[in-house]
Amino acid sequence: MSTSELSNRGSHPSSSHAAEFPMSTSELSNRGSQVRLDGPTLEDSTPSSIIHARRPKRRIPGSGIVFDIRSRLPFYVSDWLDAWNYRVVPASALIFFANVLPGIAFSLDLIETTQQYGVSEVLLSSFMAAFVFSVFGAQPLTIAGVTGPITVFNKTIYNIITSSHDRPDYLHFVGWVYLWAAILHWITAILNFCNFLKYVTLFSCDTFGFYVAWVYLQYGVQVITRQLESNAQNAPGPLVSIIVALLMLCTAFLFQNLAGQSFFHRHVRRFLADYGMPISLIASSGMAYWGRFNAANAVTLPVGGAFQAAGGREWLVRFWELDGKWVGIAFPFGFILWVLFFFDHNVSSLMAQGTEFPLRKPPGFHWDFFLLGITTFIAGLIGVPAPNGLIPQAPIHTTSLLVMAHVKPEKDDVERKSPETEPTLDYTERPIAVVEQRVSNLAQGALCLVLLTGPFLHVLHLIPRGVLAGLFWYMGADALRGNGITKKILYFLRDRNLTPSDEPLRRVRKSRILLFVGVQLVAFGATFAITQTVAAIGFPVIIMLLIPLRVLIVPRLSFTAEELAILDGPTASPFTMESVGGGLAR
Repeated sequence: MSTSELSNRGSHPSSSHAAEFPMSTSELSNRGSQVRLDGPTLEDSTPSSIIHARRPKRRIPGSGIVFDIRSRLPFYVSDWLDAWNYRVVPASALIFFANVLPGIAFSLDLIETTQQYGVSEVLLSSFMAAFVFSVFGAQPLTIAGVTGPITVFNKTIYNIITSSHDRPDYLHFVGWVYLWAAILHWITAILNFCNFLKYVTLFSCDTFGFYVAWVYLQYGVQVITRQLESNAQNAPGPLVSIIVALLMLCTAFLFQNLAGQSFFHRHVRRFLADYGMPISLIASSGMAYWGRFNAANAVTLPVGGAFQAAGGREWLVRFWELDGKWVGIAFPFGFILWVLFFFDHNVSSLMAQGTEFPLRKPPGFHWDFFLLGITTFIAGLIGVPAPNGLIPQAPIHTTSLLVMAHVKPEKDDVERKSPETEPTLDYTERPIAVVEQRVSNLAQGALCLVLLTGPFLHVLHLIPRGVLAGLFWYMGADALRGNGITKKILYFLRDRNLTPSDEPLRRVRKSRILLFVGVQLVAFGATFAITQTVAAIGFPVIIMLLIPLRVLIVPRLSFTAEELAILDGPTASPFTMESVGGGLAR
């Protein structure tokens, strides 16, 4: 299927079952009213200058929000009707496990340190975010929840204010931090500051994604080491946790690998891709209760009462009772949180709507960032960690909703293959559409609310922490494998004779590739290093500096225009970037 034909790939999501049968390219490109003739094409992701398409003409406050609502509102009914598709079922299950369990595991250190949060707070925060963004959001594919950065942020605040002799109530102080951040969110959205996202390219997204992947790997290690520190010497519990963690990691990758091989029927391979991770998690958890493993009493997740806040406090946080001095001190913390969420949430939204996804419905960054201010305010009001966009969960969610078609390979593709080394297939699998709807996000959030009931909290309590460590390792390693930095590094390790002749990096000087990757690794190192120090609360500023670094510094490092176009590129297509007025050239 050629690029231009792939651009017309818009089989309606409801016809996904029909799309799973082999078809020719001509049949695929002539599917009547089901073919999408508008929206992004693969050519749209080529290097270009700043693109201006369907931008609001009037640069007045609130115009971005109005534009987003007007663009998305005509699709609101179809956002619910299009959910009548099987792809929604595995997507909901996959993202539920990939969201709630890492969120709880991220919060374990925060829970144990502050004693002000519990599993109930994490689950309620995830449900709130899912409800708000699935029902009211312009970008329902973006998954929001509790992340590692917000737990680091909240824990650092606790460490700072508890060192004061007249320390304030922690939740009251955090409530003001969240309120200040929410106000800055609303100002940002109203003044159209989200238009600065036009300067976000793969350089920033790959660097931040690389950082998040290593945070996942680090937290997996920390889940295990905490058990080693709290258990008696030679106790079998930590050993069982290590075993089930490795079992979780290996089986999840085994299912993923089998899904990409030529074994079994394609429906079986898709089943392994859809449910491999949840099956691995359930099987690894069950292993901890089998035979002698059960006698080791591996450490499991801590839970409280059904729908009860930590420590038996009331859910409403009366943060307005905080002393005036601390209200002012909370502002710089709120500013840092705004910086973190401006980059983290919007980059998550960009990656969930990346150039690799054949999307047909418009985005809405200004409106969604305004909604994020609302969820941040509510989080402070009820005393839960503030949710925001998740990496890598957001792009994983979109990937799980892809509709694949089996098409005959193009003649050019067949000619490029070497018959001695690679067989010619009768068909190849290509993405033709995404099931763009609101139900999968809402469903995974509703499951978080179900977990707050007594019986399901007991089930959650049975999950060994070692399984969560393995889940962290799996998601971190999987994110690293698909990261642009990793791919460029692997290019140097590949046998040049086995590197495809049409590999774009062949046209870039190796010294320029090393320089580009080196700048990204330095930025990653600075971000990762600061989070390991007492200055961890300032890491969002380092992350935000990635944007001016790419725009102002990198182009001055003796790259040619062609080299920079190959090494970097837009995160999302012009179709997606319309919400923020276009995209930056590579």
